[in-house]
Amino acid sequence: MKEFSKEVYLQWYADMTMWRRFEDKCRSLYLKQKIRGFLHLYNGQEAIPAGFVHAMDMSKDSMITAYRCHIHPMAMGVDPKRIMAELCGKATGTSGGMGGSMHIFSKEHRFYGGHGIVGGQIPLGAGIAFADQYFDRKAVNICFFGDGAARQGSLHETFNMAMNWKLPVVFVVENNQYAMGTSVKRTANHEDIYKLGLGYEMPCLPIDAMDPEKVAEAAYEAIERARRGDGPTFIEARTYRYRGHSMSDAEAYRSKDEVELHKQDDPILLVKERILANNWATETELEEMDNKSRSFVEECIEFMENSPYPDPEKIYDYVYAQEDYPFLDKLEN
Repeated sequence: MKEFSKEVYLQWYADMTMWRRFEDKCRSLYLKQKIRGFLHLYNGQEAIPAGFVHAMDMSKDSMITAYRCHIHPMAMGVDPKRIMAELCGKATGTSGGMGGSMHIFSKEHRFYGGHGIVGGQIPLGAGIAFADQYFDRKAVNICFFGDGAARQGSLHETFNMAMNWKLPVVFVVENNQYAMGTSVKRTANHEDIYKLGLGYEMPCLPIDAMDPEKVAEAAYEAIERARRGDGPTFIEARTYRYRGHSMSDAEAYRSKDEVELHKQDDPILLVKERILANNWATETELEEMDNKSRSFVEECIEFMENSPYPDPEKIYDYVYAQEDYPFLDKLEN
């Protein structure tokens, strides 16, 4: 694996601060009704995509996740301006403005969503891995899901098949402790979600997912295991989200003091402290990077504002692949 060098840490800081600014601005745009529907923010979990991308082969590995999906595609190389446009339903968005917040997608960058169905992406991640195995691509799929999705029956079916066929997939539960709004402690007889892998003799482990180094180390070992044909790994990435489940979440299930306590483990602050401790940058230089992040996010908003809405006549263009599908002839009437 690539070493954790000065360049890596500075890139992590630049990326993670931009991601945080991006999500904060999304919150503002939602309150202004520029973003409609649901909006699930990622604040506090930035170390996970930062660490995984460091360990991945970005020329062929792929990623799939649930509906908290704005940051993962950025980490995979998708243009944040197009993500902002998609969030606001503009034609220049990643899905032509037809998907919105929960359905970011990029075939070019091998980011396969963005899925609104809880746990729906778990068997799809294994399916992508099956295709990689079948065509001998030597590629690995990283399949993310939340702690709430770990209770879905499709997870168990997928784990069984993935181990039986030794599929090149890494399953990652982003355990931010509350699913939609219910503590992990109240939803199962156990709190160690990673132990679900033991029933399938799948290698499994918990990691401190507030530290991108620890994420990268675990990710690299799991990815390389999958790439050499030894099958999947199940990682429990223990993290914490600083915002509610979605913008409609009143967060009555936790106290403000609890949130503030977890903010002491902010992954961005951790990266900043290591940069300063190693004299890789000064406070002033990091502040300049922060300002660049703010400016870039404003550029994303400007791009979105100057983009048109999709043509209403295209509403059926992305539904049916078959041009002579029987339903389409009824549209004229």
